[in-house]
Amino acid sequence: MTGHLAALTAALDEELPAAAALRHRIHARPCLSGAEAPTRDLVLAALPAGSLTKVADTGAVLRIGGPGPAVAVRAELDALAVEEKSGAAWTSEHPGLMHACGHDVHLAALTALARAVDRTGGPAPLLAVLQPREETYPSGARDIVEDGILDREQCRAVIGAHVQPLLPPGTVACTPGGVNASADEFTITVRGRSGHAAYPHLTRDPVVALAHIVVALQSLVSRGTDPMSHVVLTVSTLAAGTAANVIPGTAEARGTLRALGKDDREMLHTRLAEVAGLVAQTHGCTAQVDIIRGEPVLDNDPALTAATRPLLGTLGLSAGDDLRSAGSDDFSFFCAHLPSLMLFVGTHGGTEQLHSPTFLPPDERIRDVAHAMLAGYLAAAEQIS
Repeated sequence: MTGHLAALTAALDEELPAAAALRHRIHARPCLSGAEAPTRDLVLAALPAGSLTKVADTGAVLRIGGPGPAVAVRAELDALAVEEKSGAAWTSEHPGLMHACGHDVHLAALTALARAVDRTGGPAPLLAVLQPREETYPSGARDIVEDGILDREQCRAVIGAHVQPLLPPGTVACTPGGVNASADEFTITVRGRSGHAAYPHLTRDPVVALAHIVVALQSLVSRGTDPMSHVVLTVSTLAAGTAANVIPGTAEARGTLRALGKDDREMLHTRLAEVAGLVAQTHGCTAQVDIIRGEPVLDNDPALTAATRPLLGTLGLSAGDDLRSAGSDDFSFFCAHLPSLMLFVGTHGGTEQLHSPTFLPPDERIRDVAHAMLAGYLAAAEQIS
């Protein structure tokens, strides 16, 4: 493994200038979730030759190396509906779209790693996974898993690396267990009886009912879960009515549920419907709750995590403190299917945020992300050998 590490590190570092140029092209031409084919093709043109499979509509999996058990390394293709204000010379050419989550960095880093493995060889075949639709539903990762391509390619582990502005440059969080929460979206529709606002006694006001529901839901976390649990329930949108003097017939709320525990997740689903229904009933209304199940908990494989940590140090990166958050990533679908590891790579030390119109990690972070991917790839290859 030591010989592979030295050769791959040297080859990877030689690929970084080309990777930075590729990052600039990707960043300047962002594509939204579900429309990433131009980004996919741009990256494929920079990757070495291999066995290529198109997957999940606009994604691709490229096998580099011979037959046998393989290690997948994933990078995301999609951008966000954000108007860029970074001031970069290679700023977005598509108004209202931006790579504000670092996916351009991830793609450039994966390309550098794949080219290094192709040039020098590696301890296991590499599957370069170009994944669409990380930022929206339906999940691109889920579709790749359900397609069966990873099983057909004898994939034994999946590695991901994501920039994280909360961490300082040179630091990589390599944390075992649950690191990102499950993420589900809910809609509550309250139905009452509409009428004139001057005669509320002749109506069944869904607005008042919904207001009480929103307040009651706060107790699901504060009084319904263990204080040591990691649970979030957020109501983020409210909509009702069209005129000041009319009580509407319906009112609607939408929000998100996050949990780092499977039991907490299921409890929230059940109790959300119960509370909404019972509170609405006390106001003479009814409530319908619809939940879109999103990503499961992102659960890093403990053995893979432990094997990767020392390699990060060898590559000049600091394995930082554990990082867990109520954020979500559909990489979790890979974790639910195969031993997997998501690494968080520091960029700003808390002075910037993901999804910000000014988020722009410097090109130097491509090297850090690529080295983190390399550490995970080598650790996984050693485990399956």
